[in-house]
Amino acid sequence: TSFPEAAIQSLASLTSSLITPNRIGEYGAKALYFKKQFRKQIVGLNLIGNLYQLAATILFGIIGITYFTTKHNIQVQHSAYKLVVLFILLIIIFFGIKFLPFGKHYLQKAKKFTSKISCSLNVKIGALSIFRFLVFSHQFYFLLMIFNVDISYTEAITSIFSMYLIASIIPMLSLFDVVLKSTVAIWVFSYYFIDETTIITITLLMWILNFVIPSIVGSYFVLTFNTNKLIVTKK
Repeated sequence: TSFPEAAIQSLASLTSSLITPNRIGEYGAKALYFKKQFRKQIVGLNLIGNLYQLAATILFGIIGITYFTTKHNIQVQHSAYKLVVLFILLIIIFFGIKFLPFGKHYLQKAKKFTSKISCSLNVKIGALSIFRFLVFSHQFYFLLMIFNVDISYTEAITSIFSMYLIASIIPMLSLFDVVLKSTVAIWVFSYYFIDETTIITITLLMWILNFVIPSIVGSYFVLTFNTNKLIVTKK
């Protein structure tokens, strides 16, 4: 797939995922651009890319949350307890799945699929995921500066990291993502006594720049989608 084709697929899938929680509809939308025999592979690759993006969000989010809660002396014992329980459950599920009738077959297929992805490609995907997260985070930071918000870089960027982490773990229709992020952002930046109207305006601008405009462009590719031009790719 060429870069222009990949861009078209990404824009169209973004538009198609508007009414699905956490943009889950993006998986099916991207797969539709490929012939039937390659769709499972495309869904798998898309999943890996999103997992890398989630890992970047968690990595920087933990840094942000740690700084934020320590600075403001926020008690998080109850939430931390829940996270530990969830982590233990995930480990049990991961190691217990092989005892299910379909477990071994599923793990073998997953291992075979991931083994085909080269180390260099994994590094590239990871680097791009980190770069993408930092771009979004600094967009928010620069908008804070444009609105003359009195906050240091460290305080601003760790708050933004925290905001994205919290927002990412709450299921929400993509169409209402701006509402969720605004709510979380207002709560986070309230500790620095920043005006709510300013935070809402910045969040709205971020939503327009990174979601509304790309979705409008993507709607053209959704309307002009042609099943006779499906892409053939190598296994």
